[in-house]
Amino acid sequence: MIQLRHGDYEAEVVALGAELSALRWRGLDLLWDGDPRWWGRRAPVLFPIVGRLNGDTLRHEGRAYHLAQHGFARDLPWETLGADDRSTTLRLRDSIQTREVYPFAFELTQALTLSDEGLRALFTLGNPGASDLIACLGAHPAFRWPLPGGRREEHRIEFEREEPEPMRRLKNGLLGPAPQPSPLTTSPLLLNDTLFEEDALIFDRLRSRRLKFTAPGAPLVELAWDFPHFGIWTKPGAPFLCLEPWQGFADPEGFDGDFGDKPGAIRLAPGEARTWSYCIAAREALP
Repeated sequence: MIQLRHGDYEAEVVALGAELSALRWRGLDLLWDGDPRWWGRRAPVLFPIVGRLNGDTLRHEGRAYHLAQHGFARDLPWETLGADDRSTTLRLRDSIQTREVYPFAFELTQALTLSDEGLRALFTLGNPGASDLIACLGAHPAFRWPLPGGRREEHRIEFEREEPEPMRRLKNGLLGPAPQPSPLTTSPLLLNDTLFEEDALIFDRLRSRRLKFTAPGAPLVELAWDFPHFGIWTKPGAPFLCLEPWQGFADPEGFDGDFGDKPGAIRLAPGEARTWSYCIAAREALP
C-alpha cells in the first residue's frame, strides 16, 4: 500500500493493478470502498482493452488470442518506480504471460500526484517493440453514491457542455447497433437507478472534458479528463457510481475483424508514446 498526502487530500494506491484504493478530501471518503457484495473493485485500470471483445477473442494477423473483459492490467502486479509523500509512479510491461493473450510489446506507466488542485492520474503508453502497438486504455474510478452528507436520490451530474449526440448501449456485453437518445441534452443529469437498467451509458462522441458530481449537502466532486470516450455505470441500487474516461470501448456487435480495425483503438509506431490523464478535485458542499 502506497499512501499519499497533500493539503486536504489523502490517497492510497496498491501495486496490484496500480489501483487507486482510497481518495479522501478533508477526511471524507470520495471513492467507493470495494464492498464485494456489490462490486469488489474501486478504480481499476482498463488495458489493453476497454469493455469486451466479441467472443473474448483478439484477432491479429491471422491468429486468435483469448482476452477477457477490460484486459489484464487490473489483475497484474505493477512495478513501483518511485514514491514520495504526494506522488507515485507505477509501471507495467509486456511479459511471456501477457504475450499469450496480447501479442504486443508495451510499456504502460501511471503517475498519481496530489496537489492543492486534487488528484491527477497521468498514463503514458509507449511502444518499445519493432512493430506497431494497438491498444485501448481506460480509467474506471468508482465514487460513493451517495457522497458523504448527500441523499442518494438528489445526486446529479453536470457536464461542461450539452451533449446532443446519441449515446450507445451494450447488448450481451457488446456495443449495440442502434444509437440511443442522449440523456445529456438538458443539464444537469438527475441520477436514478432506471438509467442503468440496460447497463452502462456509453458516449463515443462526447464534447465535454469536465463534469461535476454532487448533491445538496455533499462535496462537489469535479472530474476532468482528456480521453475521447466516456462511460457511466453502476448496478441498480448499488452505492457507487463509476465515471469512466476511455480511449476505446467494447466491440460493436458482430465485429470479427483484425484488432487493428477495432473502433476506438489507437496505433503507436515503434518508439512512439502517448499520454492521457484525468483529475479529481473536491469543493465545498452545496447549500
